[in-house]
Amino acid sequence: MTPDIAKELLFRMKRIRHIEEEISVRYAEQAMRCPVHLCTGQEAVSAAAGLALKTTDFAVSGHRAHGHYMGKGGDVPAMLAEMYGKKTGCAGGRGGSMHLIDESVGFMGSTAIVGNTIPVGVGLGLSFKLSGTDQVSCIFFGDGAVETGVFYESMNFAAVKKLPVLFVCENNLYSVYSPLHVRQPEGRKIFELAKAIGVESAHGDGNDVELVYTMLADAIARIRTGAGPQFLEFDTYRWREHCGPNFDNDIGYRTEQEYLENRALEPIKKQQDKLLQAKLITTAEIAAHEESVRVETDAAFRFAIESPFPDKADVYRNIYA
Repeated sequence: MTPDIAKELLFRMKRIRHIEEEISVRYAEQAMRCPVHLCTGQEAVSAAAGLALKTTDFAVSGHRAHGHYMGKGGDVPAMLAEMYGKKTGCAGGRGGSMHLIDESVGFMGSTAIVGNTIPVGVGLGLSFKLSGTDQVSCIFFGDGAVETGVFYESMNFAAVKKLPVLFVCENNLYSVYSPLHVRQPEGRKIFELAKAIGVESAHGDGNDVELVYTMLADAIARIRTGAGPQFLEFDTYRWREHCGPNFDNDIGYRTEQEYLENRALEPIKKQQDKLLQAKLITTAEIAAHEESVRVETDAAFRFAIESPFPDKADVYRNIYA
């Protein structure tokens, strides 16, 4: 861990946080006519993975994909245009927030169906093995996805074939409004479940961005040497409602105390305080970065808002029966 990497991790997290928070503010304008699943509070994994992976590596994600897309280097104006349903969107305005793609940086798609991109990511890993490249396929998913049948099938196939696949589970404790204890048996550890399937696995604090980066970089290095698939589980916590821009602690599925306790552990303040105390960064550097991100974000929203809607003649393009 070098000072430059430590600062870059902070800056990447702050960029994701700012853009996500701006989405939450502007969503009330009713111009983004699609559901949004924000990753506020969970930025460490996205930022670290984007830095640890190469541009030539592939990544896929689920419904809470904004951070993964941005972390991998996805085009932010195209992402926002997609949320506004515009022709310039990364999926042509057809998919919205949950269907992001930017092949130019290896972000190969996200989906609204829980667990749906897990077999896609494994298939991408198989293609790498068949072609003999040193590329890695990274699959982002949440704790809820490990309860799908396709998770087990995909993990088993990746283990049998020793595929270059990195499984990254962000465990934020909830599947929509259902906590782990009503979905999985007491005492089960997700990363141990992966190990039982035959995939080398580890578990870490998803609020410690330097730890996350180190674990990801080590796992990716092992994959590139032919060690087969790796599984990493990171504990994290989403601040906002499951779907939407608001806070939902008042509806009863989690307490305000739980929320506040977990919010106090959040990764950005932790990393920023650490760097300031070690004198590895200055408040002026932080302010300059924040201003740069503000300018970038404003320009990206302006692009999205001013972009045209898709042509009516294209309604049935790429649709098959």
